[in-house]
Amino acid sequence: METDHLLIRRAIDGDERALRQLWSRYAPRIDAVVQRLVGDPDLAADIAQEVWMQIFRALHTYRGDAQFGTWAHRIAVNRTLNALRKIRRLGKLEVEIEDETAIVEDDSDRSFVAASIERAAARLPEGARTVFLLHDVEGYTHEDIAAELGITVGASKSQLFKARAKLRRLLAHLVDVPTPATERHHAAPRS
Repeated sequence: METDHLLIRRAIDGDERALRQLWSRYAPRIDAVVQRLVGDPDLAADIAQEVWMQIFRALHTYRGDAQFGTWAHRIAVNRTLNALRKIRRLGKLEVEIEDETAIVEDDSDRSFVAASIERAAARLPEGARTVFLLHDVEGYTHEDIAAELGITVGASKSQLFKARAKLRRLLAHLVDVPTPATERHHAAPRS
């Protein structure tokens, strides 16, 4: 298997085969992070295509300080978050109609639990979902998330707390454990 460094050098020199090899080697991981951040498969496919164009355009700037996969992953996260910000700005101009009756098809090769977690994460508010995915799935620190999203570290921690609490409620049926009393939504008895 050819090393990434040689593939990158060939790709920079215009070798289309080297570009295809880099893409086929890293597309599963890069496309998966875009999908997790975006949620919508069609939109994720569009953004992933933009991500790969950006990676290939920026290839000549790759210095080798980090592994290529790490470098490409960072571009994917940044480009995806930028695309989501742009969509959010445009979305403010449009009225969104939510269809609660939409049926989500399960991928037959994914486990029931993984699919349930994905569906639950998709139901999180956008900010909480983004922080949850970046922190708990992608391994970013709160400092990195704050810098990337233009929020405070405290806001990142708060969003993560809210995301985890909502996920616990949404996934409680999977573990057959009652929801903790502190998270129930009922009035406390008066003394």
